[in-house]
Amino acid sequence: MALSIAQFTFFTRAASSSFLHRTNARFNHFTFSTPFSTAAATCTRKKNGRLSVLSALELGGVKIARDDVVRDDPTNNVPDSIFSKLGMQLHKRNQHPIGILKNAIYEYFDASYSTKFDKFDDLCPLVSVKQNFDDVLVPADHISRSYNDTYYVDSGTVLRCHTSAHQAELLRDGHTHFLVTGDVYRRDSIDSTHYPVFHQMEGFRVFSPKEWEASGLDGTSYAAEDLKKCLEGLARHLFGAVEMRWIDAYFPFTNPSFELEIYFQVCPQFCTVITELLLLHTLIFLLLLLLLSLHGLNYYCRRIPVQYYP
Repeated sequence: MALSIAQFTFFTRAASSSFLHRTNARFNHFTFSTPFSTAAATCTRKKNGRLSVLSALELGGVKIARDDVVRDDPTNNVPDSIFSKLGMQLHKRNQHPIGILKNAIYEYFDASYSTKFDKFDDLCPLVSVKQNFDDVLVPADHISRSYNDTYYVDSGTVLRCHTSAHQAELLRDGHTHFLVTGDVYRRDSIDSTHYPVFHQMEGFRVFSPKEWEASGLDGTSYAAEDLKKCLEGLARHLFGAVEMRWIDAYFPFTNPSFELEIYFQVCPQFCTVITELLLLHTLIFLLLLLLLSLHGLNYYCRRIPVQYYP
């Protein structure tokens, strides 16, 4: 049996370009990391300014009450602000950018691997420590297990840090080709590239010996070649005819490991329009500052006694 994993991360450059990174080659696991929108959150703001969080929701057929997640427990570090993000299901909204991206990837797999991949997008984000760490071979002393990095509901339950938390469960249930999409949670400080909630999509495929024996390749090489072909096709499906290159890389959980980089130029005409608008607004702003400065100087001069004028 051979397994292949792929993992993607999107990066956007200020200079109007985007890069897609592909990592790993031991399971078929690709992750699109996208920032979490706070629109339509499951909380409302009272007149006194405090957040009123919904007391219960249902995820993946599991009913979850606030007290199930936010507890008065020394091992619990989940705040109301994170609980309010549960159940938003942005990846299941067909008109949301994350939902649009998910459906575009579904289209590619349906066309390239007709009915082969099972799709899961409603699995509950509350998982056991075993599912989140042990089942994917995260070392016992790995930093990701710390309370600084992971949201713990209690000592044995966490908010999933990755969709890989469902891999072993789905394999035990007999699934050998599957896509998993969902919101994931990590205790990151908010800045330009980090947010404690984002989304991942993961693909997993198991190969049988008869699939690679006829090719003359060993199982690992066959899975790696198939994975590269799959991801190159997906990149073209999403971005069109783009430049791409494979880079050897190191990742502790996969061997061999490599990355796929693509160069994608975001619409230069649109960027030109934005640049012109920014320039226009900057000039208007500077003009206003100049007018305000002159007004202030005039006001100051009118207050100076006559003897101080030349």
